[in-house]
Amino acid sequence: MPELLPHFVGGHFVPATGADVRERRNPSDSADVVARAPVGTPAEVDAAVAAAANAFLSWRNHAGPVRAEALYRWGDAITARGEELAQAMAREVGKPISEARGEVARATVICRYYAGEAVRDIGEVIPAQAADALQFTLRDPLGPIGLITPWNFPLAIPLWKAAPALAFGNTVVLKPSENSPRVSHLLAETALAAQLPAGVFNVVHGEGTTGAALIAHGQVRAVSFTGSQVVGARVTAVAAQRNIRVQTEMGGKNVVIVARDADLDRAAALTAAGAMRYAGQKCTATSRVIVDRAVEAAFMERLAVAVAALPLGPVDDPRCAIGPLITPESRRRIEGALATNNAVTLFGGALPDDARYRAGNWFAPRTIRFTSPADPLAVTELFGPVLGVLVADDLDHAIAMANATPFGLSASLFTGDLRSALNYVRRIEAGLVRVNGDTTGVDPHAPFGGTKSSSSGSREQGRAAREFYTEIRTIQIHS
Repeated sequence: MPELLPHFVGGHFVPATGADVRERRNPSDSADVVARAPVGTPAEVDAAVAAAANAFLSWRNHAGPVRAEALYRWGDAITARGEELAQAMAREVGKPISEARGEVARATVICRYYAGEAVRDIGEVIPAQAADALQFTLRDPLGPIGLITPWNFPLAIPLWKAAPALAFGNTVVLKPSENSPRVSHLLAETALAAQLPAGVFNVVHGEGTTGAALIAHGQVRAVSFTGSQVVGARVTAVAAQRNIRVQTEMGGKNVVIVARDADLDRAAALTAAGAMRYAGQKCTATSRVIVDRAVEAAFMERLAVAVAALPLGPVDDPRCAIGPLITPESRRRIEGALATNNAVTLFGGALPDDARYRAGNWFAPRTIRFTSPADPLAVTELFGPVLGVLVADDLDHAIAMANATPFGLSASLFTGDLRSALNYVRRIEAGLVRVNGDTTGVDPHAPFGGTKSSSSGSREQGRAAREFYTEIRTIQIHS
């Protein structure tokens, strides 16, 4: 039985004081206990925030190059333990090992990118009306930041929040998902190895009660959250009552549109990959495909072949594309949604007759037919390897159906026509807009976020992160 994981507070690993403990089991094999983690108490959250507030007093005054060097060391520390992190990720959250290794590489890139951001300009000179005045702006850090992150990218998402926060002079308290405590513990170990100043980066394990204590804490000056729409709405409400800054990323119902002039082989391959890799457990995963009626039969034939070609488990095999679902509850929820709505399966849905797929949270990829754009399955995020199909009469019809959802995170159009592409770019309601590519992923240096119920409006990553993690002051000096 694994030892109980500690919290990471003020530069030290601190044993938990609460009695509430959760086991984390391997999604591929439910008999394998990966970690035991505490449910952080309000007192433990208070200690972590106090450590962050104390560290902020000096960290904010460190020169940009000093913060840059610390972030670069953090990237080096992650690289040094890259394979260990990737293997832990595969075992704890069921991420195929090739994708886990890619996430580790991305984590290093994120640290190094924000090391560069730490030495960029922190304001601008603005002409003043008075001839004897110098007027300029400064961007200042906010203070201790609360981060609440999900399990599906247990390295990348905490880092694309923490790295910019630290680069711009803030300190952070991370409440990671209860489904990825082991990876979060290893991330804290890399922060220690990188010699980040004590209290700059803190980790408190826990569940919803722990996160609630963090966002309600009086010294937390901003909250960045990634997770479900329901929880995100609660986070936003508490932050609004406290009048602190908040950003939320809350998922999507991402769409691919296949026009009649599309490269059907490419469209099928990328749609299949976007929908099914990592068992569809990405906020940018493709969950809807809208195909022009003129090419429906030809595209669907190719799509069936492309989905069947994606290998299902085991996740430690570099060839694996589709792993298990994260928990038994996730599998039951998806199965229940499909049964309740009498989903019509077009292809897929059967697991291989192999004992290894009886021990974990395995769920066979399937492609279903939506009855209409208003079908409950067409507007609800399932977060699994389920792709729904709609048929459009033309591009205008397809765009209208694509926009008929409360979400607006990611979308892609496959077409060979520039006019169609420009029409779609102007009219599609999504924060991430692709042409002839899949819906998943975004470069670490590009803004990330959605429209409508997918995001709160602010953007993560890239230079856009500076807008959230800093505050502008306007300064005027007269001679």
